[in-house]
Amino acid sequence: MLVENGSTDDTVRIARRHRVRLFHDRLDGFGPAKNRAIARARFPWILSLDADEVVTPALRRAIEHVLRVDGPGEAFDMPRRNHYFGRFLQHGGKYPDLQLRLFRRGRARFNNKMVHERLAVAGPVGHLDAPLDHFPYRDLATFFSKPGVYAAMEAGSQWRDGARPHVVNAVRWCAWRPVTRFIRRYLFRLGFLDGLPGFLACVHDAVTKVLVFANLWSRGRA
Repeated sequence: MLVENGSTDDTVRIARRHRVRLFHDRLDGFGPAKNRAIARARFPWILSLDADEVVTPALRRAIEHVLRVDGPGEAFDMPRRNHYFGRFLQHGGKYPDLQLRLFRRGRARFNNKMVHERLAVAGPVGHLDAPLDHFPYRDLATFFSKPGVYAAMEAGSQWRDGARPHVVNAVRWCAWRPVTRFIRRYLFRLGFLDGLPGFLACVHDAVTKVLVFANLWSRGRA
């Protein structure tokens, strides 16, 4: 099953070619869209995947084992391998990057955040050693465009929760957090060992809050 949330590429055409159960939802954020998908699921176990993620053969075998024995947990997390510009990042906090994605239907639900949604599980959570592959930035065009989209979504969510731009937020989000986050990930968490892709990943993580603040400031001026 695929929930299509306003894509502009060939997603719909490819899904129809493979006869995937396709739903068109223009929902306000990833959390609500994923919960809508959960509500439509037919089978006892659900695996939630984003468009830029790929199940590795080892992970497929691990999931098949869970399905055969029906558990024993209510959900399972797994390490995620983040690939930037074709390189698997092993440092800077990018691995193992545990993701809670496999769960029993009726026992878990995402929160309603627009972006960076999290899964809440009713019951014990197990662990799968096999990795999930993630390809968020295959080229520089995506690297420069995608963060702005996510920052706008996060700013919208924070605005609805009452966040407003002010001097304290400006210092915290545009100076303190970017600097400390970059130092922590690039130096203390050894992001420099991943070469230029590792450096760009740490820069991306550092400036995210700056973009969020800029979007909040823009909303305040509207």
